[in-house]
This record gives sequence, structure tokens and C-alpha cells, in this order.
Amino acid sequence: MRRGRSAAQVVRSRSNKAQASGSGGPVPGGLAGGFAYDAANLFGQETAEWQPWLRSPDAEINYDRDRMVARSRDLVRNDGWATGGVTRIVDSAIGSQFRLVSKPDYRALQAYSSSFDPIWADEFGRAVEAEYRMWADDTAKWADATRQLTMTQLYWLALRHKVLDGESLAVMLWTPERVGLGAARYATTVQLLDPDRLSNPYQVMDSPQLRGGVVLDEIGAATGYHIRRAHQGEAFATVDSMVWDLFPRETAWGRPVTIHDCDLDRRGQHRGVGIFTPVLARLKMGSRADRAELAQMLLQTIYATVIQSPYDETDVLNSQEDDGELSAYQALRTQHAADNPIAIGGVRIPRLAPGEELKAITSTHPSSGYVDFQNQVLRGFAAASGLSAEQVSWDYSRTNYSSARAAMLEAWKTLIRRRDNFAVGFANPIWGCLLEEVMANGRAPLPRGAPSFIEMKTAYMRCNWIGPARGWVDPVAERQGAVLGMEAGFGTLEQECAEQGRDYEENLDQRQVEIRMMKDRGLPLPQWAAGPPNQPQGGRNDR
Repeated sequence: MRRGRSAAQVVRSRSNKAQASGSGGPVPGGLAGGFAYDAANLFGQETAEWQPWLRSPDAEINYDRDRMVARSRDLVRNDGWATGGVTRIVDSAIGSQFRLVSKPDYRALQAYSSSFDPIWADEFGRAVEAEYRMWADDTAKWADATRQLTMTQLYWLALRHKVLDGESLAVMLWTPERVGLGAARYATTVQLLDPDRLSNPYQVMDSPQLRGGVVLDEIGAATGYHIRRAHQGEAFATVDSMVWDLFPRETAWGRPVTIHDCDLDRRGQHRGVGIFTPVLARLKMGSRADRAELAQMLLQTIYATVIQSPYDETDVLNSQEDDGELSAYQALRTQHAADNPIAIGGVRIPRLAPGEELKAITSTHPSSGYVDFQNQVLRGFAAASGLSAEQVSWDYSRTNYSSARAAMLEAWKTLIRRRDNFAVGFANPIWGCLLEEVMANGRAPLPRGAPSFIEMKTAYMRCNWIGPARGWVDPVAERQGAVLGMEAGFGTLEQECAEQGRDYEENLDQRQVEIRMMKDRGLPLPQWAAGPPNQPQGGRNDR
């Protein structure tokens, strides 16, 4: 009689057979069969050798940060596609103007006084915006600690650091010694720093209270930053590069001292990662392939025709040290070519020695797969950077209006998010430092009973930033759509002007001036100025 097996023996036997056939593996709980998720399979052909470590956010970045940044910078310095992509991102977000629009939260301030209303908000905004322009666009560039850049230029450079290095770093200085007649108007000064200088003193390992140069309290909030006095790559500053200064995050009353801005991918992350990090290896391969193709094409251009000899290459090389028949034949060839020049119509024709053949080199480059390979590399970079493939490659030959419009709208979402994050993390703290000094100097209109800046700084600091124009794919259709949207209440003149890099109040003021000038000269008013029939023309300031 056949003896039966226990249930445990049956399960063990099936599990062993599954592992031997490579169709599965052990399952938690000892159940037979494969893994619940293919992504967890330890024995699959695609995943057997794919065993990444589970690391903390800082462990993933801080130990290899310098190497990743150095490679990204090297790529941008030497690859036109890479440097063009970075420049396009920063130009689209900051460009040649990054304008402040003050929007104080008068509703939050009404708890202190009923005088805080839309009229006050408009007067306050106009006054402080003018003060900001006097500071930010100062021709002597006092806002920059090194007096090299205006604030828009400084924002452009800071965002470039953030895109390429993964973070922007600045220290707010107080320089009253610069204030005076013919000198700085304000003591608030910005010192933009290279993020490389932010690091642990003497390169010590991270600890619970120190992460990549960032000092943390017991809850995990940043309280200070260790910054080298000089960059570690400066040969003339080796001593200062080994000295770290601890800068606090802010003063006792909340004025920012150190501004460190980076986009976070995980909770617990304290240093940033540049946009090239996920596609760095692919872009490097693309750069090498591009150089190899160009070098081969150039070589075939220089050597378009060769003379093919019947002799073996080794024999020809050995003939250089031989005094026999081969050397005599080579000398005969040289003399024969010199004594028998032939030219037809001024074009010289070689006269070959016996046994030689004239052979033309036909270029086979670029190879059939090179263009597709390059497009795939650039599309990978476009996906990682948030740009459209057309923006990266500058190739619009296969793009129609619908696809171009769709690509622009998707890229615009990422661009606006990147601009707004930069404004919140970097530009707003700088604006708050200046506004505090403006209000302390009595240059902002405030009603009686107004709270101090420190009490309600968030309400006073509320603002928007206007960057460069979004532009149009079809100016006529898109402008008509904007007008229809405003008529239906889906948008405002302020929003439409801001998307095109304009201040709506400046537009209205300029229109008013133009209407007056047309009337003074007896010129007929255009339709936008004439208004509907039987309506007064030129507005309430009509002359």
C-alpha cells in the first residue's frame, strides 16, 4: 500500500520545483507559488541582478553630490545641447526681467484697522514697488554685494545654479557703511554664493544634527549653515577653503540671514539634485556619439581619394629600412610622378605607377541610426527637464499647430511651477528683507494703528512676480481666445498681461497717454480707444 505524504512535504516539494525551474521563489508565510509583484521577484531574468539599496534621502545625495555636480557642469561646458537646455529654462523663467508686483493682504490687516482696504493696498503697492525698483535696478548695482549684477541678473544666475547644481545659496548682508549721498540707498545687500561651499566642516560624516552642511534642531528644522570661506577649487585660497563659518538661518526677530533654496523629492532631504542627474549617462553617450560621427565625417572629407597599392602594408613599412628592389621601386614611383605631371583645364590628374589604383572614399556618415539615436537622447533630456522635445532640439519641422500648442502648454506647467517655487524659496525672502527696511525708514504709506512689519510680515510681503512673456503659437487665435475669456469672466486683464510679461496698470496708463496724444494731434481714434457707439471716448480723464 502506497504511503501518503504530509501537507508540509507537498508544499516543500512544489516550492523546490518552482525554484529549480526559475519560475518563482519563496513567498512570505511559506505559501507556494510566485511573488505577488514582478517588481519583487528575486530570480527573474530582468531583476536577478537588480538589487538597489534602500537609503535615506540624504544618503542618496550627500555622499556623491560633488561628483554628480562636477559631471553635470563638465557636460554643460562642453555640450551644446546641454548648455542650450539650461539656458532655455532660465530664460523662460527669469529672462531679462523678473518684476515684483506687491499684493498686500489687506483683508488680513483689517483686524487692526478698517483703513486697510483695496485703495490702501493699491497705494502701498505702488510705493513699495517703486522703492524695490530703485534698489533692484540701481545703476551702481548696490543690491549685489559684489556690485556685478542687478537683481534680475542675480535671480537669473541663482536659478541657473538651482537648475544645474540642484540648489541656490545666498547670504543677506547688512551694510550701513555703504548708505549715503551718491552711494547705496539701502543697507540690505545680497551675497550670492556657490552651493559647493555649503558642506560639513572638514568633510565629517553626516549626523542627526548635521546633513550636508545644514545644521538641524531636534525636530529636524534647519537652524544654520556651514559655509566655507573660499571654494575648495581655488588654488590661491587653500587656507580659507579649510575654514567654515556658521551662518544662522535667521535673526532672533525672523529676518532671513541664509537663503537656501532647493526642490525636494522626499521628506528628510536637505540638499538638491540638478536636472541632469537622471539622464547624465545618456547625455554623455550622446555627446560621445556626436563627436565620433563628426570626426569620421571630417576624416572622410579630408581624405576623399586614396591611391591603392598592390603591396602589403607590412612590406611598405619595412621598405623604409630596406635598400633592395622595393626601395628602388618606391623611388622610381616618386620620380615618375614628378617627371610626368598631367593637367586638363587646370585640374591636375595623377599618373599612377604600374599596379596602382585610384580609389574614391564614399562617406557613409552619418549612419542610418544616428539621427534616431540623437533624437532619443534629446527626448530623454526633454522629459527630465520639463521642456518640450522641440525646445531642446530646435527642430519644428515635424510639428503642426496642435502639437506645438500642446507641447507648449505642458512645458508651461513645469515652467510656472519652477518659477513659483524659486520665487517662494529665494526671491520672496530677499523682498521681505528689503520691505522691512523700507517700512522702518517710513517710506511706505501706513494708516494709524498699523501693526509692525514683524507682527504681520506675511500680509505685508504678499506679492506676485512677473517673468518673461509666454508667447503665442498663433497670435491671432490665442489673442481672440484671451478676449473671449475675459468677456466670459474666466480671466482678467491682469492675468493676461502677466502671462505676456506685462504690468496691466502700465498698459492702461500708456493707453491713456496715447489717447490724449492722438486727440491733441487731431488723429482718429482706433477702435479700442473709440469705444462702443454713443459712449464717451478716452475715459474720465478725457480732455
